[in-house]
Amino acid sequence: MATLPDACVSSSSTDPASLPGTPTHYGSTTLSMKTAGPKCKLINEGDIQVCRLNHTRTIVSKIMNSKYLRRWESHHIVLGHNVIRSQTPTGFMEISVPYSSIEDVHVVSRWDAGQKFCIRITIQDGSLLLQANNSYLRDQWLYSVQWKRHMYKYEKLLKNARRPEVLVKEIKGMIDVSLGTPIQDASVYQFPLDLVSELLQQNADVITKLAHENIIVALTPLLENNHPTQEICDFFSKHCKNSPRSSIVIELFTPVVHRILKHNMDFGKYPRMRLFVQEYIQALNCQNDGIRVVNTFVKSMHGAGSSCPHPRVLPNIVAVCLAAIYNCYEDKKTAMQNNLDRSFDHVEWKTRLMCYGAILETASEYEDWRCVLGSLLQPIPFPDDAIADQDFTSMKPVIGNIAKDSNCDVHQTVLGIREGKEGWFHLYCPGGIACDDEGELWGIMLATLIRCCCRRKKFLIGMTKMIGPVMLLALRDTVSAMEVLCAMLEFEILESQDMKMQLITTLQSTSDGKKMYAALCDRQIALRELQQKGGPKKLTLPSKSTDTDLSKMLNSGSFGNLECLSLAFTQVTSACAHDLIKLPSLRYLNLWSTQFGDGGLQLLSEHLHKLQVLNLCETPVTDKGLSSLAALKNLRKLNLNSTSLSALTFEGLKEKLPSLQECDVRYTDAW
Repeated sequence: MATLPDACVSSSSTDPASLPGTPTHYGSTTLSMKTAGPKCKLINEGDIQVCRLNHTRTIVSKIMNSKYLRRWESHHIVLGHNVIRSQTPTGFMEISVPYSSIEDVHVVSRWDAGQKFCIRITIQDGSLLLQANNSYLRDQWLYSVQWKRHMYKYEKLLKNARRPEVLVKEIKGMIDVSLGTPIQDASVYQFPLDLVSELLQQNADVITKLAHENIIVALTPLLENNHPTQEICDFFSKHCKNSPRSSIVIELFTPVVHRILKHNMDFGKYPRMRLFVQEYIQALNCQNDGIRVVNTFVKSMHGAGSSCPHPRVLPNIVAVCLAAIYNCYEDKKTAMQNNLDRSFDHVEWKTRLMCYGAILETASEYEDWRCVLGSLLQPIPFPDDAIADQDFTSMKPVIGNIAKDSNCDVHQTVLGIREGKEGWFHLYCPGGIACDDEGELWGIMLATLIRCCCRRKKFLIGMTKMIGPVMLLALRDTVSAMEVLCAMLEFEILESQDMKMQLITTLQSTSDGKKMYAALCDRQIALRELQQKGGPKKLTLPSKSTDTDLSKMLNSGSFGNLECLSLAFTQVTSACAHDLIKLPSLRYLNLWSTQFGDGGLQLLSEHLHKLQVLNLCETPVTDKGLSSLAALKNLRKLNLNSTSLSALTFEGLKEKLPSLQECDVRYTDAW
């Protein structure tokens, strides 16, 4: 017997006017017809009592059909595509009941008092009675049979309709039935969409512009909770292309596109859906002040809050933009190859290109989107023609916004996605393929990167390949370039004495450079004094000590002999790493229960290669910082108790630290 579904609840009618951004009327046509009352799950098959009555008016038949002699049979009934049948075709159900032979379906309400919950299916030569265990199951069977019957009828009508007005009328009727039925099932909306998709393919040549618009109006309510099929996407794309300034684009397509961008998981499976979104965006761009309209659309997708509540929106927007930009350059290349450059509309082409660049720029203005946007653009997913094209300047503000972000995870996406792979930082380097501003954007990137918490020494080593552009910007009073030159001298990145002299000469060519080089010299003198042999071999700071206290102590004398330093239970942070890396003899470092984090750990791993014992128990370090410990090849003992260490990172460290003898990983995921 069919059972009561868990999801069946009482649902009040929904007013579409309460949904922001969703239009409720187009002209005089209402777009939403939600039904109130209990919802029922669609029955495709189930066990039920069956009785068949004939309508002959003989004395014998009347006696046999009386309720006292009426015979009921148990059947497993299947509501098929064309007929109602039994899995055991015997007795009353020996012959299937075609939907085409059904004249009426209704409840036999007068029997409810006797606890016989029945529906009557009237056919040409009699009636078929179905008896359920309760009123809900009876209604479930009633609405399911009615739904199947209606869909069978509309499928026959629509597939035989040839006149556009008849086609539109019957599509509206079918959609009204779908919106009005109490049946709650995905097929209630999907079946009409699939059927209309098939009809649009068959009747593409005979549908008039008016019918085209009327079909779109009729379909819109079904798309409030469902994606359009690929054929319907083609249908919508055609309208956007042929009538971009039609009010339908703004009023009806906007909610559909909103739903696609919020919920689509893979445009690769639905390329025509992506194409529809592209055409919709171009239709917005054709409005008065098109770029502003497009930017308003992007802002509406993000929402008014500080973070977008829909994680799929940005990846979908970027996917649409990347595909559209690629298509733009493919169209241009094809036109040039076929000698169609005279007929090629370069103004229209550039307008399209700028539109998608404006979308990416607007997206880059949202702080919560920048990290994902940067990672999506980090592989430089554009054709080579685009990178070298002077019309492709719309990407500069996007990369600029990413480069200016103070978050390391964001601005580091301007670097190559992996070792040896060029990134935006390399493309916009003076003399690079994309640089057209004398290094202005590159200077912005350089300023953020040199001051960030990334692995600074490694970054500086990579900069040796760009030493020429750095010196050029330093001569032009770019402070970040001077900072790079000073850092290279401070950390002895360059071995060539001639090159060091060139760096010093460059710094002394400007007033700011002279000041920075003088400060560097003072620091080097203090460093040499600090690293002079002498001072204690062991040092323990009192609890409550801060970064400032540590810095004062280390600057008060010589600590060239310091091998063991305990900062346990102090208030030091990653900021003290800049002082710790100046201790050349340090072998033992205890940071138990401090606020020393990933940034400081990355810096230590670059400089303190003699470190043998490290205690990070109860510190806020994560896999991001712990993975850098692989550079400390002399490490013998490591305490990671109560940290955010993962099992995967721990396995990696064991492989890369050959001297490691003891490692405490209690109360971690690796335990």
